Amino acid sequence: MPTISRFYEIVVRMYFLPSEHNPPHIHAIYGENAASIEIETGAIIDGYLPGKALSLLQEWMEPKLERRLYVS
Repeated sequence: MPTISRFYEIVVRMYFLPSEHNPPHIHAIYGENAASIEIETGAIIDGYLPGKALSLLQEWMEPKLERRLYVS
């Protein structure tokens, strides 16, 4: 699974295969914690991230989501 970003010790990964299951999501790893986060909403769909790491990740996702929705 390719790493698409690293910041504040958070590693963000994503599959780029059309066969990847829905809903579209990213995988975030922070220390010993890992979660799958839905791209559309920023909500955790599986796993756990501490509150501060989740907030930073959602903040990182926001401009990318806005661009994606604008292009769609």
